Amino acid sequence: MAGKITIIPAIDIIEGKCVRLAQGDYSRKTVYNENPLEVARMFEDAGIRRLHLVDLDGARARHIVNYRTLEAITARTALEVDFGGGLKSDDDLRIAFECGAAMITGGSVAVNARELFLGWLQRYGPRRIILGADAKDGRIAVSGWEEVSALPILDFIDSYAKEGISRLISTDIARDGMLTGPAIELYRDILHRFPAMELIASGGVASMDDIHHLDEAGIPAVITGKALYENRITLTQISKFISC
Repeated sequence: MAGKITIIPAIDIIEGKCVRLAQGDYSRKTVYNENPLEVARMFEDAGIRRLHLVDLDGARARHIVNYRTLEAITARTALEVDFGGGLKSDDDLRIAFECGAAMITGGSVAVNARELFLGWLQRYGPRRIILGADAKDGRIAVSGWEEVSALPILDFIDSYAKEGISRLISTDIARDGMLTGPAIELYRDILHRFPAMELIASGGVASMDDIHHLDEAGIPAVITGKALYENRITLTQISKFISC
């Protein structure tokens, strides 16, 4: 059914600026806007209600860095923000939630510090803790995608589905920032195995056609970044889609 899928724009932050990376490569960075709050307000004005905010400095530093950007966006918009990047400790999580995050996404920490991540899930509940399952060639990638593990993505998701995780963001790194189309088969495989999962597709979205195809495949939500910043998808198109 058209319009069923939720469109979630992404803002990736380096040094307080709105950027995009190609395939997670920090050396292939494009700065799109110096003011992430301005971008967030544009999204809100278009009828968007949810935002995916990533602290790329935090992902590299392995602790939260750009929390002031999070705080500014949540204080000055009504956007429901899920925040990720560099969340590696209870203190990082406390700061994120105190700065207004509605949800947090944990990827590397879920791989490298399972008990800590499970503690967050128990403390805050499955509506506020999103599992980040970013993959390359079917294997989980961590640390801002600079490391690829030997762990198959479906096994990784299964280990947390058994613990009560109900929200998942999955990015195919090979497609991220490349505008080559989303990994629909991967997402179908995930939903086939975990039909109750609130799956958020990420990576490769290049046009509204891609979003329609994900919608037709039954994917609950999609993150779009580069296509939006390069006007391959416009806010006018998203507004029309939302209002259908």
